Amino acid sequence: MDKQWIEGLIRTHGPISRVGIYQLTQLRRSTISQLTRQLLAEGKLIEVGRSDNPLGRKQILLKLNPKFGFIGAVQFDDQQVAAAVLDLEPSVVCTVAETTDLAHGQEGLLRQLKSLLRRAVKKSGCAWSNCIGIGIADPGLVDTRNGVIASSSTIEFWNNVPVRERFRADFVDLPVLVESKTRTTAVAERMLGAGEKQPNMIYFDYGTGIGAGVIVDGHLLYGQNCGAGEVGHMNVLKDGPRCKCGSTGCLEALAGASAVENRVRKAIEEGVTSHALAGIDPLTITAWQVFTAAAENDKLCWNIVAEVADDIGMAVANLVNLFNPSVVVMDHRLRVAGEEFLSLVARTIKSYALASSTESLQLRFAYLGSEAGLLGLGLRMLDHHFAQTEPAVLLESLTEERSAKLRAL
Repeated sequence: MDKQWIEGLIRTHGPISRVGIYQLTQLRRSTISQLTRQLLAEGKLIEVGRSDNPLGRKQILLKLNPKFGFIGAVQFDDQQVAAAVLDLEPSVVCTVAETTDLAHGQEGLLRQLKSLLRRAVKKSGCAWSNCIGIGIADPGLVDTRNGVIASSSTIEFWNNVPVRERFRADFVDLPVLVESKTRTTAVAERMLGAGEKQPNMIYFDYGTGIGAGVIVDGHLLYGQNCGAGEVGHMNVLKDGPRCKCGSTGCLEALAGASAVENRVRKAIEEGVTSHALAGIDPLTITAWQVFTAAAENDKLCWNIVAEVADDIGMAVANLVNLFNPSVVVMDHRLRVAGEEFLSLVARTIKSYALASSTESLQLRFAYLGSEAGLLGLGLRMLDHHFAQTEPAVLLESLTEERSAKLRAL
């Protein structure tokens, strides 16, 4: 426990010297020396040069050895499954991907997720004995606390699936985290991407489904049954189109990717011309083609995308009023719509949100790309593995006040 606590401190504050560890913990210097010596011998820590302090002796800096262990990660949606091995930075060591198996129901998809993870680990050359945990990022509504997929709006048979239980049956003794893809991407973008480690951030996830990862004062919000952030089912039009959730006028039904595709197909069928989409079978047109055409000034596509931007802006304005973020990060796939799309969303947000909440609000596209969900799983698993519990050698001597301070580190 003592050594893992030191590892957690080094992960949070490293590279850091032994003197720095002493200043944070007030552990005996001899204890710090002994523990770090053991961790270096085990290969869990590495030395990375010396400190640049202007006065006094230059101290040797320590950091975690990112190659000592690994995390197995899987993310998927109704189109693709990707499995990866991540080191302890975390960064992606290798990935394998294939088309999602939707033909064989729950059992078939579960088999695919496990099989692809095994292939990724085999490809990486890592030994399973060095795995610190497995993470699965799911596109649906995820009960993270119980490791169960509650429902999915894009995979019809993917409801009430005990994913953690099924993975634990095959990967014995390994911690298994089941999380929503939206939340893992939010964590990654905050710590490694466009969020720039801001403590108050909203990530807006866009596709066939729409969701939000909400981070307030550094904490990812879940809600009573992990349903926080279901912005796709926020009502933005009374008596609007029916949504898959059973309600009407939901943002997802008005402005989701499927809604965009249906709107452009209907317009073409009614004789409206689109130069950018001419010659393409309307049934094969994707929302991303529509967004790209809008950025290229195709009139039909731009009119549709401008309305979508207004709907999205109104929903985000409600989120801004509720959670008061300093930055809103938009799904990286929306970048194809261009900066003018972002400007339209920003204009609507300012029209509907409180002026005090939008005065310094930053709106930007995500930039980690398709690996964001995997990286977020890595970060969450590392948080779990290196949870900073107080070491046994401290518990006897700490005052309650000192103990509280250490818990806050």
